[in-house]
Amino acid sequence: MIINIFSYICSQIQMTTIMMKRFFISLTMLLGTLTMQAQGWPSQYEGVMLQGFYWDSYTQSQWVKLEKQADELSQYFSLVWLPQSANCGGTSMGYDDKYWFPGHYNSSFGTEAELRSLINTFKSKGISTIADVVINHRKNMSNWVDFPRETYQGVVYQLQSTDICANDDGGKTKTWATQNGYSLSENNDTGEGWDGMRDLDHKSENVQTNVKAYLSMLLNDLGYAGFRYDMVKGYAGSYTKLYNEASQPEFSVGEYWDGSNSAVKNWISSTGMTSAAFDFPFRYTVRDAINNNNWQKLSSISLAREANFKRYSVTFVENHDTEKRSNDDQDPIRKDTLAANAFLLAMPGTPCVFFRHWIDCKRDIKAMINVRRAAGIHNESAVKNISSQTAYYAVCTTGTKGQLLAVVGRGFNNYTPDSTFVKVLSGYHYAYYLSKSTETAWADLTSGEYEGAQNVLLTAVSNSDAQLVYTTDGTQPTAASTKVASGTQITIEGDVTLTVGLLVGTTVSGIVTRTYTAAEPVDRRTITINVNTDKVGWTAVNFWTWGGDDSHAPSSKNWPGDKVTTTTTVAGMSWYSKQYTINGSADFVNFVFSTASGSPQTVDVNNISTDRYFQISEQKNGDGKHLVNDITSIVLTGIQSVDKGDKAAAWYTLDGRRLQSKPATRGLYVVNGRKVVVR
Repeated sequence: MIINIFSYICSQIQMTTIMMKRFFISLTMLLGTLTMQAQGWPSQYEGVMLQGFYWDSYTQSQWVKLEKQADELSQYFSLVWLPQSANCGGTSMGYDDKYWFPGHYNSSFGTEAELRSLINTFKSKGISTIADVVINHRKNMSNWVDFPRETYQGVVYQLQSTDICANDDGGKTKTWATQNGYSLSENNDTGEGWDGMRDLDHKSENVQTNVKAYLSMLLNDLGYAGFRYDMVKGYAGSYTKLYNEASQPEFSVGEYWDGSNSAVKNWISSTGMTSAAFDFPFRYTVRDAINNNNWQKLSSISLAREANFKRYSVTFVENHDTEKRSNDDQDPIRKDTLAANAFLLAMPGTPCVFFRHWIDCKRDIKAMINVRRAAGIHNESAVKNISSQTAYYAVCTTGTKGQLLAVVGRGFNNYTPDSTFVKVLSGYHYAYYLSKSTETAWADLTSGEYEGAQNVLLTAVSNSDAQLVYTTDGTQPTAASTKVASGTQITIEGDVTLTVGLLVGTTVSGIVTRTYTAAEPVDRRTITINVNTDKVGWTAVNFWTWGGDDSHAPSSKNWPGDKVTTTTTVAGMSWYSKQYTINGSADFVNFVFSTASGSPQTVDVNNISTDRYFQISEQKNGDGKHLVNDITSIVLTGIQSVDKGDKAAAWYTLDGRRLQSKPATRGLYVVNGRKVVVR
C-alpha cells in the first residue's frame, strides 16, 4: 500500500514536470513569435544605410551601374534602399506605381534580370536591399478606376474599383465613377488623401490579399530584405502591422513625413512596433541649425534621442524629396553638407546617407563611417550633449568599443575636448574625436582609388604611451616593423595595403588596414555648350545641369540654375555659352535650358560630352516644353552668310519646311541646297 502511494506520488510529480516543460516550451515559442512579430528593426544594429538614388537619377542608379559598385559599397553600407523597381508605364521614379508582380519589372532603372543580379550580388557582399513599397495609392490603366490584371505563380491579382476609398480625391473619383457605371468602396480613407492617383482602401480584403502577395514576392522571389513604405500617413498604421506580420521583413521603415516627434512615435506605436520610421524631426533639426546658422538647434529632441524609440529611428539629413523642393516646409540644406553628415554618423539610430552626398563627399563620409565603427556605435547607443553654442555643437555617443565625440559648426575649432579624447578626423566645419579607451590604431585616409601620392595621418588612440608600427605589404605588423610616433604623416603611392597597429612593449594590438589602389589617369577635357535663342526671342538662358559623375550641378543650386546673359558670335549667329569639365570617357552632362525664372523651358537634353551648338525651337512637346535642335554639324561644317539672298530661290527651314519667301527672322536655312544664315 505504501509502495502504491509512493508510486502514485512519483507519477504525479513526473506528469507535473512534463506539463511544466510543455508550458515553458509553448511560452518560449510564443515569446519567440511575438519577438519576431515585433522586430521592426534589429536591436543594437550597427549598420549604415545608403539611399541609392536621388530624384531623376535614372542614369546614376541604373541596376548595372549600382552592381559594379558592390565591392566599394559593401565596405561601408549594410543596407541599400533602391528606388521602386517595377514598371510604371513610362519614365518614372516609381511613385506612380502601376504593376506589382514579375513580368513587369523592366523599369526606368533596368530590366528584371538586372535587378535580380544586383540584389544577388549585393547579398553575396553582405549588403541587404530595401524595396521602396508604394501601397497608399496606385496608377490606373486607361480610366480613373481600372487596374492591371496580373498573374503570379498561377494566381490572378487585380484591384477593383470597389478597392478605391469612397472619398478619394475629395469625392471627384466617386462622381466620375457614378457617371460611368462604376462603384467605389463604402469606406473612407483611413489616413490622409492624395489626389495624384487612386487611394486604396486597406480595409478591403482584396487589397490586403494583393498587398500581402506583393510583399511576399519582394522578399521571397526578388530577394529584398525589407521595405521602405512610402507615404504611410495615407493609411492607418495598423495595416503596416498587418502586412509586416504576414510577410516578416527583416527591416521595415515608414515615411511618416512629419516634424512632430510625438506624431512619428505614435505612428510607430500604431504599427505594434513592427516598423521603424524615418526620423523627420532629426532631419528638420539639422536643416534648421545649418540654414539658420545656429548650431544650438542640434540639441532639439528627435527619435534618435529617445530611449524607447532610437532603435526605430532611421536618421537622415536629406532625401530625394527634401532636396528637390524649396518651399519653407521642405527647405533643402544649402550648405555644410559635411557637418550635417558628421552629426548624422555620430548619432544613434540607423543613419541613411543620401546618394548625392555619398557621390559628392565620398572620402569624408567613408572616414566618418570608419570612426563610427571604431567606436562600435549602434542604433541604441547612449548619447550626451557636451557643449551647445550658436557657433558649434558637441555631442558624445558611447559605443561598444569606445566613445565618439563629434564637434560640428563654423566654430568647431573653438572647442577643445579633455585629455581622454584624441582627434582622428576633421574637415570643413567638423571634427571627430575617439576616447583613448577605444585602444586602436588609426589611419585617416580611407581605402580606395587615388591619383598620385597621398598623405596618411597615423594616430594612436590609447591610454598607454603607445607607438605605432606599420607595414605596406598587407602583412601583420610586429614589434620589428617600422615604428613611428602618434601624429606621424606618411606618404603612399600606387597599390598599397597599409596595416597599422598599436605597439605597447612587444605586443601589437588595435590593428587597422587600409587598401589603396592607383587610379587610372583621368582624361579631363573642357567642352563648350552653345545655345541660340533666335527662334524664341529669349534674352538670357538658364543652364540647369546634372548627370555623369555628378560634378556638373549648377553653382546656383536652386532651379533654374546658372544664368548666362552675354553672347558670343559664331558663324554669324549669337550664342549663350558655358563651359564644363568632362572627367573621363564615362562622364557626361544633362541639360534643361530656360529663361526668366525658369519658364518657359526646354525638354531634357541628355548625355552630352562634346562641344555642341543647340538652337531652341519654337515647337513644343505635349508638356509645353520647347524642343531643342542640335545643329553642331551645320555650324562646324561651314555656313554661307547671306544678307540679300536670291528672292526667287526656295527657302527651307532646317526641319524641311518650305517658306513662302526669304525669312525675316535670323537663323539657319537651306537655299539651293546650301546652308545659309540670315542675319
